[in-house]
Order: sequence, then C-alpha cells, then structure tokens
Amino acid sequence: METQPAQCPVCEARAASLSGWHILKPGRNCWRVSQAGKAAVLVDGGPYFAHLEDALRQAERSILIVGWDFDGSIRLRPDLPSETSPPLGQLLRSLVETRPQLEIHILVWSVAVVHAPGYPLPLLFGAEWQDHPRIRLKLDTRHPIYAAHHQKIVCVDGSLAFVGGIDLTVRRWDRHPHMVDDSARTQADGTPYGPVHDVQMAVQGEAAKAVCALASNRWKNATGEELPPSPQDIWPRGLQEDFVATPVAIARTAPACNNEPPITEGATLAVDALKAARHIIYIEAQYMTAGYIGDVLAESLRQEAGPEIVAIMTHRSRGLIERFLMGRNRDRLIRRLKRADRHGRLLVCYPVVPKADGSPQQVLVHSKLIIVDDTFLRVGSSNLNNRSFGLDTEADLAIEAATDVERATIVRLRNELVAEHLGISADAVAEIVARTGSLIEAIKSLNRGPCRLCPFEAMSGVGPTRPVFGTRLLDPKRPFEPLWFLRRKRRGVSLGRNPL
Repeated sequence: METQPAQCPVCEARAASLSGWHILKPGRNCWRVSQAGKAAVLVDGGPYFAHLEDALRQAERSILIVGWDFDGSIRLRPDLPSETSPPLGQLLRSLVETRPQLEIHILVWSVAVVHAPGYPLPLLFGAEWQDHPRIRLKLDTRHPIYAAHHQKIVCVDGSLAFVGGIDLTVRRWDRHPHMVDDSARTQADGTPYGPVHDVQMAVQGEAAKAVCALASNRWKNATGEELPPSPQDIWPRGLQEDFVATPVAIARTAPACNNEPPITEGATLAVDALKAARHIIYIEAQYMTAGYIGDVLAESLRQEAGPEIVAIMTHRSRGLIERFLMGRNRDRLIRRLKRADRHGRLLVCYPVVPKADGSPQQVLVHSKLIIVDDTFLRVGSSNLNNRSFGLDTEADLAIEAATDVERATIVRLRNELVAEHLGISADAVAEIVARTGSLIEAIKSLNRGPCRLCPFEAMSGVGPTRPVFGTRLLDPKRPFEPLWFLRRKRRGVSLGRNPL
C-alpha cells in the first residue's frame, strides 16, 4: 500500500476555511488533496506531447514514465522535422548523454507486449536507445491475473506531473480539428491512423510531488527499488495554466493483491461527483458500461428537477472483444438511461469529422473526463467500466472549485471541449448555455456543420438493457480468483453485489 506523505499545510488551511469540500473527501474518494501551484488541462495528444517534450528537455535529475504501453519509436512533434524533434527513444538517450545527473525510469504493463498497440520487441529485448546505464525500462508484472496497469503518468524532476488518458505510444497523437487527411498523424512506418480525442492534465507544486510519490511507489512495488526525490520547479514553456494555487485531489484504484486490500477511490469519487450534480453532467469516455454508474445516472434522470447528462463516447472500438462486449454493453446502458429519461435531459453522442467526399469519419474518444456543473473536474485514466474501478490500476486528478475564478474556468473548459467536437467557437456554446441554461440545447442549436456530434442509435431506447453474457468474465469488477464462488458462499456474501 502506498505510504501517504505529509499533507500540504496550505491545503489544510484552505480546507478548514471552506469547512471542507462538498465532493472531495480524503480517505473516502481520494488519497489526498495537495496544492498545485499551476494546473492545466491539455486537450488532445498533439498539445500534450508538445508540452511534454519541452518539459523533458528541461529535466536535470529524473524522468519517470509509468504507463499501460510505451513505444520509443513515436515522435512527440510529428508536425516538426525529425532533426528538430527525433523519436522519443532517441530524445531520451540524447538527454542522458548531455546531463550527467539525469536518470530515466520507464515502467510498462507487462502484458503490453501482446495486448497494447506499441511495437513489442523493444519492450522484450531492448532497443539501441535503451543501452545506457541511466535509462531503465522495466515490465510491471505485479498485478493479478487479467488486471492491467492502466495509469498514464509522466513525472519530471519530481515537481511536474502529467496524468490522464494518454500513453506514450502509437496512435495517440492528434490535434484539432482532427482532419482526416492530416499528414502528421501517422505511425513510425508512415501508416496513417484515424482521428483520436483525448485529455491529459499537468500539475506543478505539491500536487505534482504527490503524483511523483505515487508513481515512485509503483516503481518500488514492481522492482523493489527506491527512487530518490529530485525536486526542481519547472513548467512547460508556453503552456498557459488554467488554475493557479488550486487544491488537486488524487484518486487511486488498485486491485486486491498480495494480501493488500483493494483501493477504490476512483469509483467512489465518480459516484460521489455524479450524485452531487444539480445542473449539467458532462462526460467524455472511451467506455461507459458499469452498472453502478448506470444506477446513479438513471436515478438522476428520473428526478423531476435533476441535471442534464451529456456523454461523448467512442462509437466503434478497434478490437473485436471491445466491439462485442464494451460496445454492446454501452448500447444497453444507453437504452437503460433513455428509458429512465422522463424529462428529456439525456444526450449521448459520438463525434465525427468530414472525409474528402463529405462523408463522416468518427473520432475515437479516448478521454476519461467528468465535469459536474461549474464545480467539479476529473481527468484521469479510469474508464467508466467495471475493470477500471476494481481490477486495473488507475490514477485520476480532480479539482473541486472553491472560487468564482475556478468555477468560470471549469465552465470554460467544458464549453471548449463541446466546441471542438462541433467545430465552432466556445463563445457560441457559452452564449446559448448562458441564455437557456441547457448544454443540450446549445448542442442541438449548433450541431449543423461537418464536424458534429451524432446521437447513438441506442438513444432510441429500443432493445435489450441487461449486460451481455460473459460480462463478468471479460469486464470483471475484481481480480479473478479460482473457486471465488465457494469462498463467497461461505462468507454469506450475495453474488453480483455492487462493490460500492
């Protein structure tokens, strides 16, 4: 279990002055809340990778990368000449060769060599750029059967951290407006891939130190090695912060393993935030299939004066199992929500952009984001499916607004995200929402261009709503245990009980 560092005195004082947060509850739905000197939300892989490369080039002591997948052949700036921005592995090698105190540690989920999209041989046998004593790449085998290490974290010099849904691997880079023919959106061999939308958050200060402690502990759990702290205040040059001197919560998810109890802060935080909504819930998710998320949203929709719910998701997943299981269960959950939507407050869509002939091309949504009213923002690695809240290892960051400036920033970010999907200005979204009080009305009024949001077919409400057969095996809520049903029967625990 992770050791909890000392709480930030500034955050403790601010929390006391506010008589606590309405949603964030350290010890219940987050590990801790720490002050971020600066925080910024980075939309899409292109801006994230550009600012990440700048931060890496500032590193003096340490770079720690923890991910579901990693591929050193990607370029962080494919929009620039390779002489200016070389492949990531070459960049890391050049940094350690010119900075004698710099150490680079990379921890990757072990099953990535067969499951993830990156090229597997360098993970198994190494690559030329890895042949340096101060670059260490390890495969993380410390997880239960079928569980994934799903965190996407980069820490630089112990004082800057990036957390979200974006791994440093293939098919993650893209930029607004997600043009189908963007020549920079290719893999290392020149193969193009489709548009992809994602979100990452950057934090500095005490919040970054806490994230770095979390990532360092993961390295220790996987390798047995301690990583020394190396704080140095840095921030990507040219990155405009969204929040200043703002408390940021860290919510963890980890399965029960090696006699350690599970950590379910991520699931609890998502449920608590959704239950707290009063006006607008905005969700971006690769997957939304978890039954207990459906319970909360369906109950909200039944209320006469509950919040609107707008969810933006991937329409067609890449993998066969994802399409069979996640796609079908997503549609069944949408139908369930639509049947509960007695007052017309639900909209579930997928984004498309135009091909050369004008036909629509879907944008793959890989982000994991929740915004509640003007109050709450969560960015992280947790999908809204079962395994992300009980089986996989996840990390999420959250901000609960305490000032008018922070509330305005959360609303601005939500409007900018919607505007990107519609190919319009955020001001146009803001004007209609301010006038009508409805995000759904803004989307319907502005959803006329070639970049648009298309309702899921399941919004008809017609069809099955129960999870498909095999869900408990392919999208489990907890680690697989042989003869688990006998143990639960002996303990008198009902089968299929909601873990929350």
